[in-house]
Amino acid sequence: MLDVAAFGEPLGYVVDGATPRSLRFVSPRPPAIGDYVLVEAEPRPLIGLVRAVGTRSVTLSSLPGVYDPVVVERLRAEASRDDVFFECSVSIVGDAESLEMPRMPPLPGSRVYRAPPELLARLFGGEPPRRVRIGTLLARPDVAVYVDVNRMVTRHTAILAVTGAGKSNTVAVIADRLASIGGTLLVFDFHGEYVGTAIGGGVNTIPAKINPRLLSIGELMVLLGIEHRFYNQERVLRKALEIVRAKQVQRGFLEELAEAVEKIRSLERRREESTAAVAVLNKIEALAERYGDVIDDAAPDPLTRLQPGRVNVVDLSRVDEDAADVVVSHVLRKLLVERKRHKHGEKSMVPYPVLVVLEEAHILAPRDEDTLSKYWLARVAREGRKFGIGLMLVSQRPKGLDPDILSQMNNLVVLRIVEPSDQRYIQEASESLSSDLVEQLPSLNTGEAILVGPFVPAPALVKIDRYGGRLGGGDPDVVSEWARLREKAEVPPEDVYSDLL
Repeated sequence: MLDVAAFGEPLGYVVDGATPRSLRFVSPRPPAIGDYVLVEAEPRPLIGLVRAVGTRSVTLSSLPGVYDPVVVERLRAEASRDDVFFECSVSIVGDAESLEMPRMPPLPGSRVYRAPPELLARLFGGEPPRRVRIGTLLARPDVAVYVDVNRMVTRHTAILAVTGAGKSNTVAVIADRLASIGGTLLVFDFHGEYVGTAIGGGVNTIPAKINPRLLSIGELMVLLGIEHRFYNQERVLRKALEIVRAKQVQRGFLEELAEAVEKIRSLERRREESTAAVAVLNKIEALAERYGDVIDDAAPDPLTRLQPGRVNVVDLSRVDEDAADVVVSHVLRKLLVERKRHKHGEKSMVPYPVLVVLEEAHILAPRDEDTLSKYWLARVAREGRKFGIGLMLVSQRPKGLDPDILSQMNNLVVLRIVEPSDQRYIQEASESLSSDLVEQLPSLNTGEAILVGPFVPAPALVKIDRYGGRLGGGDPDVVSEWARLREKAEVPPEDVYSDLL
């Protein structure tokens, strides 16, 4: 059992109003916000997270209502250095041995100590492969923070922040560390940030190519732009698919589909069906023009390109949102099917767990719109952990995310969030993020994050490690690029602007 008296001089003392979940203490030398303290209590000392620090004056506290700056300045000149003290607010994490929440609050006057580094190292430490390092405590750079791999994958994770706060670096660090222990990741990369990088020893890039013969009717309808309310067009498409799939000799899929639709149109006597067939024919032609670089009759099943023990990146940077929706939903649907097969002892293309990482998650899992990907993301969020599929959503617009899906992300890595509505939305979707932690979000610097959830033993303010390799998500140096362009053209600056004078 820890003996608090062995930790030397206390930082301060608990004042009135403590509860089993929070307390205040006064101190002449306070810890930093985000640091941890050890509080004297029975039967075991408690660990607390410092959430706020404020200054107080003995003199001014005894003279309430004094706001005249001349009086305050005179009192300050006459007061000694001991006149100023600090009042600190603390959220209780649990007792120092088991992290169980206490049933009784600490008593007024209880001593408060700075938590010893060895206690924090035991609390947040660990070793691969069960735990991997993600960074260091913000207030204690000498204490490394490790996260539980099993709980990060099976309980799902969300990485949320404004643009430029460090989301891509966080993903890179996590992916690199998981690959180092043999983990398999499938990253849907909207901006090509991870393509060609050395994460995990070099990523395996999977082109965003789809064999149309492997698509479901719903996925094909999205590509064609056939909404469910156009039921005559849907009926024509279903009949045409039956004709195409029944044929033994296969040519180009879209060519065969168009022939089948034309056949239906020529045989159909009802005006509505004939008109619908013409509309479907036009949409097939438009599909061939718009998604010619995505549709590929020779493309293999994307899961056959998945390499175990590596970071697999699906490059979505060259396709629009509709195509990305089809690609992501198609892969997720087949991944869930294959993992279920493995779970039931059947032959499977994916006989190993996979962590799916979705960048720009608010695009494919939007709050007020239905997409194919949103349906399958919800399925994976609900069922994935039973079949070894983890989900990691990354977004710069938290309030744009579907609340049901976000609420199932039990782990949160929240970097700087400035917008109050985003802060409230995250807090409403997560039971782990308390209001005192939300207050810290606007003041976080780049690369600093709040970690909450079962993958860490206690809420923590963390400085995320810096990924040492190159990523493609940084802001371009616009001035340097313009300068190089001007030098290459070898045009004097005065000639460039002469026409504007």
